[in-house]
Amino acid sequence: MSFWSAVAVALAGTGAGLINTIVGSGTLLTFPTLLFFGVNPLVANVSNNIGLVAGGVTGSWGYRHELGGQAPTLRRLMPLSFVGSVVGAGLLLVLPATAFRAIVPVLIIIAMVLVLAGPRIQARAHPEGVDGRAPAWHVPAIAVGVFVAGVYGGYFGAAQGVLLMGLFSALSLEPLQRLNGYKNVLSLVVNFVAATVFVLFARERIDWLIVLLIAVGSFVGGIIGARVGRRIPPNALRALIIAIGLVAVVKLIWFP
Repeated sequence: MSFWSAVAVALAGTGAGLINTIVGSGTLLTFPTLLFFGVNPLVANVSNNIGLVAGGVTGSWGYRHELGGQAPTLRRLMPLSFVGSVVGAGLLLVLPATAFRAIVPVLIIIAMVLVLAGPRIQARAHPEGVDGRAPAWHVPAIAVGVFVAGVYGGYFGAAQGVLLMGLFSALSLEPLQRLNGYKNVLSLVVNFVAATVFVLFARERIDWLIVLLIAVGSFVGGIIGARVGRRIPPNALRALIIAIGLVAVVKLIWFP
């Protein structure tokens, strides 16, 4: 890899760390960049996943204030992300990429609809005058959704954040910025577990230079993303999620 291509990969990592912290889908920046420089797709996917863990750490830490007092919720959801990511990473190692990616655009579209319709869904599910708590069925629905997002994230990862934010927007009464904090922590769990699986069982598919470049870039991007993302108004954040989701769908359908 030449000097300038290494710089480009590191900058893509910075952009991915920033985007992942604010919305998700940073992989849609780094993955095509690696393919452009001739990296094998599977090597690019695995190496990119490992490198982005660093950005997940700084992004999650940046949202620590929004997550104050939310340890019980995270303890309930993190194991689901853990198990899901193990399943997803295993699928990546044994299945052809086309087997799972065929449904990815559909999942992203559903997530965007949930993000857009989230306030209306919440208003109908929780009309004024009710006790202000979510219906009992929302809890298992969120649990199933977090598990599915974990499987998807362990397998490919692009737009995992859009899926999670769509789920949370429709089924949770928490403020959007707190939900974004949940998304960052759960995405970090998924990426870390998947990275561990790859290190243990797919070392021959790891390019450690790429891992280092993306890790350094995403580490910085996560810090920047947390500072920027926490200041974005809820409606603007929803619009950004929709925009990133549309880019993801176009990329996956027309430019695979």
